Amino acid sequence: MTSPSSVPDAAATAADLHALFARLCACGATPAGGVTRLCASPEDGAARAVLAGFLREAGAAIRTDAVGNQFGIFSLAGAAGAPLVMLGSHLDSQPRAGRFDGTYGVAAAAAVGAELMRVRRAGAAFDADLCVVNWTNEEGARFRPSLLGSGVYARHHAAAAALECRDDAGTSLGEALSEIGALGTDSAPPLPACYLELHVEQGTRLEEAGATIGVVARNWGAAKIEVVFTGEQAHTGPTRMGRRRDALVAAAALVTAVRALADDWPDRVHTSVGRLLVAPNSANVVPAEAVLSVEIRSGEDDLLAAATARAEAAIAAAAAGAGVAVDVRGRSLRPIRPLPGAVCDLAAACAEAEGLPSLRMDTVAGHDAISLLGLCPTGLIFVPSRDGIAHNEAEFTADSDLEAGLRVALRAAARLCRAGGDPVRALHPASDAPSGDPR
Repeated sequence: MTSPSSVPDAAATAADLHALFARLCACGATPAGGVTRLCASPEDGAARAVLAGFLREAGAAIRTDAVGNQFGIFSLAGAAGAPLVMLGSHLDSQPRAGRFDGTYGVAAAAAVGAELMRVRRAGAAFDADLCVVNWTNEEGARFRPSLLGSGVYARHHAAAAALECRDDAGTSLGEALSEIGALGTDSAPPLPACYLELHVEQGTRLEEAGATIGVVARNWGAAKIEVVFTGEQAHTGPTRMGRRRDALVAAAALVTAVRALADDWPDRVHTSVGRLLVAPNSANVVPAEAVLSVEIRSGEDDLLAAATARAEAAIAAAAAGAGVAVDVRGRSLRPIRPLPGAVCDLAAACAEAEGLPSLRMDTVAGHDAISLLGLCPTGLIFVPSRDGIAHNEAEFTADSDLEAGLRVALRAAARLCRAGGDPVRALHPASDAPSGDPR
């Protein structure tokens, strides 16, 4: 008969989640109730220290790799070379961002790890270890590209190249990580047998459907283009209009052209120019340079390709119209891909076991889980975001929904760690008593 003390306790895990989440949200807190915690900032360093302290106290061994990815490994199997189940997200944020994006997934993963370690010490048996991860620079707000830490782990980027990425002030990621003591020397853990990420939806699908749990079955594709228009600095007064080579005029034309692409395919193509740098940025000077970050997203391959081609044409047309030079400094493409069916089925089964309605859905936003697609079984679980507000201080998810997602993650992680990390085996466990039920 199973001892009650060796069964995961959802209430205790929720208490850990809320306590840790509150401490993390204090790092970089804004007066309006959000956070500004840019990657490798002092605020990020403070949050990393809070996480490391919690994990260490809960019994995890801490590793920090060459690009600052934080790993907390709970030795549940008690055997060298045991398979690894990985849960996590990121602690970096956008400027004036919401509290939940990324932080919820990290805090939930840490709470799950602490609880499974407790029940292991109480006599529960596992045949996989659990790894909690905080990925570096998921947001891409300070250093580009986004998904950088998980991309290095997945070998999409070289660590040396990632450390040379520079922010708008010229500081490299390596320098910034070193300043906050997060430039690690540990080797990263091996690829997990399964990776799970818990996240707020950042959209309205779950609210509209009346579902509590989103099971992500596919990601939208995204094309990103870094554009630099170079004109000629001049006086805004006496310089004749016909002689001006205004980089900002080209930028303005491109911004409106990129928005028009989305208007041509409503709700099927999403576009933005989210970042614009102007130099010298003086009221009496014709801008000599404008740097833009263009983004196009779609859930349809043909539309993504067509919209991207039109954006490229718009870049050339904007430069020609303003009489300026143009340089495309970077292009990246995140393809549309399905998430593994076995992990989706496991997440849905765990939601059903908890009595929670779930919905199979796409993710339009990018997440670190996408970096690991194709390398290991990967799952992404959503909980509702009120009114779909995201990357905004008003971002909010109710405690009841946070706890619902946590229960699903706790059940899924416990199953996986008893099944060697295999989501197919975990889908049909020998016993799967509800959280807190000693049966």
